[in-house]
Amino acid sequence: MNKGLAIILLVIVGLVITGFTYKTSQLLGADFVIDFIKKNPNKSALTVFNNGETLVAYKDKRMQPLASTMKIIIAIEYAIQAKNNTIDANQLIDIKDLDIFYVPFTDGYAHYYWLESIKPKLVDNKISIREIAKGMITYSSNANIEWLQKKLGLEQINKRLKQLGAKQHEDLYYISSSLFIAKEAFPNLKDEALLEALKNCSDKDYLETITKIHSQLISNKDYKNNIGKNGLKAQRIWSDKLPKSTTNTYATLMQKLNSKNNFSSETHQYLDEVIEGLMQSKGNQQNLKHAGQKGGSTAVVLTKAFYATDKKGNTTELAIFFDDLTSKEHQKLSKNLNAFLIGTLYNEAFKNRLIQTFK
Repeated sequence: MNKGLAIILLVIVGLVITGFTYKTSQLLGADFVIDFIKKNPNKSALTVFNNGETLVAYKDKRMQPLASTMKIIIAIEYAIQAKNNTIDANQLIDIKDLDIFYVPFTDGYAHYYWLESIKPKLVDNKISIREIAKGMITYSSNANIEWLQKKLGLEQINKRLKQLGAKQHEDLYYISSSLFIAKEAFPNLKDEALLEALKNCSDKDYLETITKIHSQLISNKDYKNNIGKNGLKAQRIWSDKLPKSTTNTYATLMQKLNSKNNFSSETHQYLDEVIEGLMQSKGNQQNLKHAGQKGGSTAVVLTKAFYATDKKGNTTELAIFFDDLTSKEHQKLSKNLNAFLIGTLYNEAFKNRLIQTFK
């Protein structure tokens, strides 16, 4: 956390699949994840599919905050609109248009690192929409997601949820704008009075305020200079109010992406380059036909959705959600999620332990 501000972070995992033997140091970390889920059923949910069969369905219908994992939905809408020529993926956008939605110190420097990475691609300080979409997924820039939500149309994005069959999924809203809820809705409250007001704010009022803030960010360049009162307790309430879904919904969505049958090949040309950044690794290229993922994090939430097809045609899709984590739990789980994915993909003994533990 930085300066007590709310954050949504990408869980950056350098996943390189190498087929470790069960009980190596890497997979000991994977065992930690299993043990944590077993000991903390109120904090954890997991769905794992393998070759079309359900390996694990643990608390898989419980609604939990998504954090940045929800950006998968925006990536899908971007790809469909690009394929339909509703937008031009190569259109150049001034970086200043993205800066409108960048709130310093609230994204773990995600937007800064993305800007550093695209410097060679800038043309007169402009960048293509396709690179904005990549930055939303790979670096988890919140400025990029809010710009794309505006460009693609928030109403259309939420309509896409229904078309995808995501019945257990709350509507998405403007994420950067939501950081200013305390400032906009309750400017004269503080301490416990503020926390109580935030907690009891109705969904209708919450969403209407976020939409108002979004307009303020666009029209008033000075608006974001003061983010308001966002201490740790306020951050927790903000995190609790993030859009929610289930691991079953996201693992099923991963199946749709993994099969390459639910969207046109033209759509996948746009989508895969955004969501399959894992395939830039030579190690993954040797072992996998394709793989994609998106993770998310707040101070108390950790989520990931993942899919892969190996060179033998074996398919794996999973979604794993955690909530109400302590900082120590968050740190240890973040450290060991990569090993968990490796074990689930490649190690039969580990997969058997998964099945036996959660059957």
